[in-house]
Amino acid sequence: MGSTPNVKAKTVQARLVEKASTILSKSVTVREILFLLAFSAAFLPWFNPPLALLLGLGIGMFAGHPYKQHNHKLTSWLLQASVTGLGFGIDFTSAMNVSRDGFFLTSVSITATMLFGSFAGKLLGNDGKASILISSGTAICGGSAIAAIAPVIDATEDQASVALGTIFILNALALFIFPEIGQMFHMTQEQFGMWSAIAIHDTSSVVGAAGSFGSDALRIATTVKLARSLWIIPLAAFVAFGTRQNVRQVRIPWFIGLFVGAMLVHSFVPGAAPVSGMLSHAARTGLTVSLFLIGAGFSLEVLKNVGWRSLLQGILTWIAVALCTLFCVLRMY
Repeated sequence: MGSTPNVKAKTVQARLVEKASTILSKSVTVREILFLLAFSAAFLPWFNPPLALLLGLGIGMFAGHPYKQHNHKLTSWLLQASVTGLGFGIDFTSAMNVSRDGFFLTSVSITATMLFGSFAGKLLGNDGKASILISSGTAICGGSAIAAIAPVIDATEDQASVALGTIFILNALALFIFPEIGQMFHMTQEQFGMWSAIAIHDTSSVVGAAGSFGSDALRIATTVKLARSLWIIPLAAFVAFGTRQNVRQVRIPWFIGLFVGAMLVHSFVPGAAPVSGMLSHAARTGLTVSLFLIGAGFSLEVLKNVGWRSLLQGILTWIAVALCTLFCVLRMY
């Protein structure tokens, strides 16, 4: 009977040792420390979108993302919340005027991009469904369009990954190249905002490039890009008809409605100015952090999976769109 307390003491001791071992095994690694430090730096006021993307790429390619399984969901949520927040800094009436002015150029560019992309894909012997996804992502809004069209054409995960990888590479390049081209051609804020919204694939890179060019360019680019995103719905229907598929699942970008709601509050609610200013500033910081996370989610494996045919199709289509729309914007605005 006297040995029972000793047995209990040993049992408690064993549990404590086991718990301590579990805690130690979950201790923060060097990779996690590097990621958390870089993530924190993205919130600093002097950090800009291109620098955030570069830092994220460095983490993703050389250190590795320690929380990669959660990256897509967090990035998607943060990007949509940030874009919504930008609405608190945009006047509704001027935004509607910008959307109306860009409607013709948007509709023509989407049609031309899909036709040219499909032609380039066939010429290069690229996989048919991957080719459609690359063309769709280039025509409208990058990853969002690919995510919407993929289930419509029964694309496999590999085909979607190839398209997403291609679009990501070109998005990263656009973030650095477009502002330089804009300066070289002495583009106005209106011209650059319109051009970046039409010729850059993803919303994150559009906002990053336009934001580094100027506040008016950011306002115009954000409004035109989100209006352009609504074309996902008719494009999905058209692709389904052309490929004889049924529209089973189309992801509609509902956050665009929240963006419009934010503009309405900013424009027509008396006394909303102080709160609108804070939310708009927070949104810009959120977009910078989003670009860091997007870069951190990239890896050499993604680059290897893309393949030269898909990458070349994406580059040719992108260059054609960028040059044609640049010419049109310089002549029309």
